[in-house]
Amino acid sequence: MADTRFYDNRGPFTLAKICEHASIPSPEADGGSEIADLATLEGAGPSHLTFCAAKDLVLALAASRAGFCLVAEGVALPTGQLKTRPVPCHSVQHALAAAAELFYPEHNGTAWTQDRAVHPSARIGDNVSLAPGVVVGPNAEIGAGTRVGPNAVIGRGVAVGRDCDIGSHVAISHAYLGDGVIVLPGAQVGQAGFGFAGSKEGHVGIPQLGRVIVQDRVEIGACTTIDRGALGDTVIGEGTKIDNLVQIGHNTRIGRHCVIVAQTGISGSCELGDFVVLGGQVGISDHAHIGDGARFAARGAATPGVYPGGQDYGGVPARPMKQWRREVAAVARLAKRGRQVRDG
Repeated sequence: MADTRFYDNRGPFTLAKICEHASIPSPEADGGSEIADLATLEGAGPSHLTFCAAKDLVLALAASRAGFCLVAEGVALPTGQLKTRPVPCHSVQHALAAAAELFYPEHNGTAWTQDRAVHPSARIGDNVSLAPGVVVGPNAEIGAGTRVGPNAVIGRGVAVGRDCDIGSHVAISHAYLGDGVIVLPGAQVGQAGFGFAGSKEGHVGIPQLGRVIVQDRVEIGACTTIDRGALGDTVIGEGTKIDNLVQIGHNTRIGRHCVIVAQTGISGSCELGDFVVLGGQVGISDHAHIGDGARFAARGAATPGVYPGGQDYGGVPARPMKQWRREVAAVARLAKRGRQVRDG
């Protein structure tokens, strides 16, 4: 469900209204059912509409408490009694995008109407320092002792904890920051994730209705971007240190005390355990799961899948370090032999 601190829900709507707006058939027996909101499979209740777009999530549908779920036409559903009633559609992503636009037409939240830098409803703690040009949106909160640099923007509903240091030209929206968080200049936290439903007619943006949760004592480098979740949250665990120019995609969850070095790119819906280390320019594909204490050498690339913790990885695609080094050495030997044969 979208957090009402950041988003205005225009519902409820009947299922028939949602299906009409999404240009999909409405189940005749359930068209009059009232839908209060959209939610994830795990977080949905009887009055919610959820979605199941990937085959590996179909089993999770059996455990969901959602009232209704958007599913692809012809998908094989779990056998047995479902609590959730499926709503078949040609494209789950397109139907979800249309439903989200209906509930949250102002989902980007960029249109503020305030005639002063600090909105009257904002709550500013003791000994807070706001440099020239700082803008603080409606119902935002800034904890005691926090310093905010020139031209930074703290968006509607954002909560920043105590003793934080927010650099110049930082923009924070749709986010909660814990205590002692450091954000260096130019970082962008809580902007919309990169989510589109594609077809031969073009690409339709899927509204991003989640949040970013940054726990205590996290450091975020200059010009790093952390996208908010699509419906759930993007989470950065306690004590994690993120270098400059890092991209973290929507719905990714990063554990405690990780180290992420410059120019690393982490796609959406990834999970990193505690004390993970990513070297410079590492690339992590969507839906990769990396265990506690795993370390990736610079320029390594993780594909979707599970990487057990406590190991070192390198190469493209990433594999255990010893295996990667043996393969590199073998290729070097083959190349040397090839030169020797060629040179006679």
